[in-house]
Amino acid sequence: MTATTAASAAYIVAALLFILSLAGLSKHETAKAGNAYGMAGMAIALAATIGLATRSASGVGIGLLVVAMVIGAAIGLWRAARVEMTGMPELIAILHSFVGLAAVLVGWNGYLSVEADVEEQTEVAPNLLGIHSAEVVIGVFIGAVTFTGSIVAFLKLSGRIKSNPLMLPAHNALNLGALVAFAVLTVVFVVEPNLLVLSAVTLVALALGWHLVASIGGGDMPVVVSMLNSYSGWAAAASGFLLGNDLLIVTGALVGSSGAYLSYIMCKAMNRSFLSVIAGGFGNEGSVSADDRDYGEHTEITAEDTADLLREASSVIITPGYGMAVAQAQGAVAELTRKLRAKDIDVRFGIHPVAGRLPGHMNVLLAEAKVPYDVVLEMDEINDDFAATDVVLVIGANDTVNPAATDDPGSPIAGMPVLTVWEAKNVVVFKRSMSTGYAGVQNPLFFRENSRMLFGDARERVEDILKAL
Repeated sequence: MTATTAASAAYIVAALLFILSLAGLSKHETAKAGNAYGMAGMAIALAATIGLATRSASGVGIGLLVVAMVIGAAIGLWRAARVEMTGMPELIAILHSFVGLAAVLVGWNGYLSVEADVEEQTEVAPNLLGIHSAEVVIGVFIGAVTFTGSIVAFLKLSGRIKSNPLMLPAHNALNLGALVAFAVLTVVFVVEPNLLVLSAVTLVALALGWHLVASIGGGDMPVVVSMLNSYSGWAAAASGFLLGNDLLIVTGALVGSSGAYLSYIMCKAMNRSFLSVIAGGFGNEGSVSADDRDYGEHTEITAEDTADLLREASSVIITPGYGMAVAQAQGAVAELTRKLRAKDIDVRFGIHPVAGRLPGHMNVLLAEAKVPYDVVLEMDEINDDFAATDVVLVIGANDTVNPAATDDPGSPIAGMPVLTVWEAKNVVVFKRSMSTGYAGVQNPLFFRENSRMLFGDARERVEDILKAL
């Protein structure tokens, strides 16, 4: 068996493992196995690629490849060991930017290797130069959009810039103009490849990526992370075409298509237009404004009184949000769950599809805290049960439990499916203050007669309840 044949066989095995990884990650019970499949597939892919490289690369080239892998592995291990779950969304966003940057560099390298010296190059047959030129410009465009878009997402998620959408005058026209410019420049580059046109495509794409994500509000950032994941997949696939690497094409297509589908599912869960989100808020002509209406006075409650409510309850639903992640309260919440279930109280969790800052954020936290999978239910599975529930504990959630989504047609989140916690007999909201959620929208839930506010750090308040119980 030749080295090329062996590498092709290894790529097929790796691709199958990546498919198994996606399948495994779709369920709590098989997520660990899915993660293992993905790591195994990547290890095989790297080994096969290194094996191919040793056949043609010089000693210096192989040395540089090893050094790059060692540096990358060291940085990856360092960040994995230090990152908190609350920092995962922005970490994912910045990792997507690396994929985009790599695609840009691969595209430029393709140009410098072929189109920059057409007469001397031997890599591409003359009748295929047009296809290669199209691959170069499309790969650079997708990669550049992913690069700057991911940087903006990182800055928003990490709080370095405001999460409010940027609404420049005629922003929709700017987006459409950039796409038209890209189409025209692509045709020009295919007909007559040159450095100036490729530079223009790169600059247009960098600006478009920045503007697309900057125009999307904070409430839609979970969808943006998923969308950028899709973009990074297509960028990787474009690089695969340029490098002639079948596995990179397959892997990029898997990531791109699965990310796009996940974005579509999340848009449905938020009653958002899929086109609007992926096109940078297309159709939105204004930004989210603060709601300064008077909802009345809120009512506070103590941890001891909350414990009394729980003692008398027969059914409890916990709806966690990003605040639980910030407070690292999942361990205390899991202990509270165990203690209440030991008293024969029915305890379940209601998880909104976009709770937290990325898909599955709350599910991962609860699994980490050893909360049984069978009591963690999705919004559609539990929404009909709130009316028959004695106590709902809203721990760090805000926009996902906001009744304005169903009661106020003028609200920026109008029509967004939410957890109808206000239908329960008693609602206790754990918050640090009366501030609005990430979407910047006030929550009328806080002022309802059956709602009580329990202020302070979520983990400390849950621990206080445990002591009182």
